[in-house]
Amino acid sequence: MLDLKEVHKRMIQREEFFSPYATKSSEAIRIVPEKEDIRAPFFRDVDRIIHSLSYTRYSNKTQVFSFSDNDHISRRMVHVQLVSKIARTIGRALGLNEDLIEASALGHDIGHTPLGHPGEAMLNRISMRELGEIFSHNVQSVRNYLFIENKGKGSNLSIQTLDGILCHNGELLTSIYKPLKKTKEEFLKEYENCYTDKNTLKKLRPMTLEGCVVRLSDIVGYLGRDIEDAIKMKKIKRKDIPENISKVLGSTNKEIVNTIILDILEQSMDKPYIAMSERVFKAVLDLKKFNYEHIYSNANSKEKLDFYEKGMNALFDKYLSDIRNNQKESDIFEVFLNDMSQDYLEKTSDKRMVIDYIAGMTDSYLRKMIEKNVNINE
Repeated sequence: MLDLKEVHKRMIQREEFFSPYATKSSEAIRIVPEKEDIRAPFFRDVDRIIHSLSYTRYSNKTQVFSFSDNDHISRRMVHVQLVSKIARTIGRALGLNEDLIEASALGHDIGHTPLGHPGEAMLNRISMRELGEIFSHNVQSVRNYLFIENKGKGSNLSIQTLDGILCHNGELLTSIYKPLKKTKEEFLKEYENCYTDKNTLKKLRPMTLEGCVVRLSDIVGYLGRDIEDAIKMKKIKRKDIPENISKVLGSTNKEIVNTIILDILEQSMDKPYIAMSERVFKAVLDLKKFNYEHIYSNANSKEKLDFYEKGMNALFDKYLSDIRNNQKESDIFEVFLNDMSQDYLEKTSDKRMVIDYIAGMTDSYLRKMIEKNVNINE
């Protein structure tokens, strides 16, 4: 007969060789305590994330370029897998918990809206106007696994995984990342504050070294890959990359990823923090600035963005009216609310339900709903 305790012991045996700064399975904290099975708790988090409905929708969500006919252009699914691989490479070399790293990396962008960052900005304007609350994709990612996934019951991920997701924001870059220990209560308070306090959003620090790795790997995962996509889309040419950047980091995704990873390892080995050298950090900052000026600002036309902003606002108004008038044939009921738990329906405001629904849409589903429900032309 299979000895389940022996299987579990083998599952966590690698932890004997962890760095003293790594997060052990025994440290995992869940929102609701539960009996674990043969899997290590962070390993179990990975399973819950990849089997979630929201994870499946990654495959049709924008990374940078929306509605491209080129099948080789990255989607959000590719990005999170690249971040996971980069982060696990760093984590393995540093003796950290790869299960926690993988869970945080694969779940970090679940809250991203259709149309990527432009869509996030559109939904933020709606949220600020209607609720007086900030909409941020990293916060929505946590909300998804706390209150939306599993028919509104949540997935009961560990606090460490949720914290890695909340604090992942690769848009905010520093040369060194030091973890900040938190209790479950402190994490939940920080999460709540993110809805109303911009400073909290800007000052988020992961509670684990694994979370620090994921945060830095997020930017490593997109900088070079976005360049490759932009070249395929004929937005830039490789020779456009300034020499002060290419001489330090290289000019291909492979070179950029390899250079940054090796630099991180050199600066972080056997340290209680994750860091880059000043030389590489400066080049990464310059490359990020180059990408914003030459790629992200030109990824979509003003006309396209105007169309989708009008469409998203019109959908918000329609779905809010449908909820308040109990229009059961509406898409928001048939696709979303009819499957949600009574607990979600009772504790969630009408406006928040609509924001949750729109945030979870894929690019193509958003366009389909605009075409179906809104009288505007692209």
